Amino acid sequence: MSLPASVTIVEVGPRDGLQNLRQVLPTADKVRYIGLLAASGLTAIEVTSFVSPKAVPQLADAAETVAGIRDLPITPIALVANLKGARNAVAAGVRRLNFVLSVSTSHHRSNVNRTREESLAELAEIVDLAEKIPGFRVRASLATAFGCPFEGQVPIAEVLRWVGAVATLGITEVTLADTVGFGNPELVRQVLLACRDRFPGITCGVHFHDTRGLGIANALMGMQCGVTVLDAAAGGLGGCPFAPGATGNIATEDLIFLCEEMDVKTGVDLARLCEASRFLQSTLPGVDLPSRVFRAGPPKPRGPISE
Repeated sequence: MSLPASVTIVEVGPRDGLQNLRQVLPTADKVRYIGLLAASGLTAIEVTSFVSPKAVPQLADAAETVAGIRDLPITPIALVANLKGARNAVAAGVRRLNFVLSVSTSHHRSNVNRTREESLAELAEIVDLAEKIPGFRVRASLATAFGCPFEGQVPIAEVLRWVGAVATLGITEVTLADTVGFGNPELVRQVLLACRDRFPGITCGVHFHDTRGLGIANALMGMQCGVTVLDAAAGGLGGCPFAPGATGNIATEDLIFLCEEMDVKTGVDLARLCEASRFLQSTLPGVDLPSRVFRAGPPKPRGPISE
């Protein structure tokens, strides 16, 4: 297996990174934070989530955040879990949505308070809505694809079932998410190759959490399996409020360092990305950013290795 020449990093810090924090970041600071992320070269940024403000108070200002970043040279992405959220996102001006659906029954009920079949029906309506709006795109994010905090191991056949279910609706972009960090490189390899073999027309991305220390190893395996779209959160923040034990995403700084050191191009300036994380830490006193590269600092440029 070889590595891709380049990858797209989907920055999820403003959404997944912040949603689990009790301290609410003011809208102006969120806008500033997203601007700094954009200045580093990140172009695909999940800026917020249009969900119930009671469930996720941190993102109650979703529409205001989108309005504040309208002039940035990025593709703003919003996470939604139902048709109402999708309509609110469209009204706010978002044209790229990430629809979340859990592979496991228990986590899906905990996360969005409905069955997977009910959510699939709403996704079908969102796809219909997308067909009426130029430039509108929807990807499906399948949570707990590598393990569930309630049910434990998730069979690969169940993952394939739900990839197939969203594919039948016309979805061509699917992100497989390791919501609580149960995945390991061998499991990642098996799941991704099974998806590739069964659904060659689907572009699979990955979303890893570093709960048990294997996030970056899993990301490397994903790239070796041909994945070119990877989620990450600046500073390594993150976690699902409705999944016991869920902790931070793989840190964008660490993933960029891995890629660039292995000659996989990302288009991101690591030093400027660290500035974005530094700003976030300064506005959230007491919040620890676990990114190893952020703590150590970006490496100095170096010449070719001598033979």
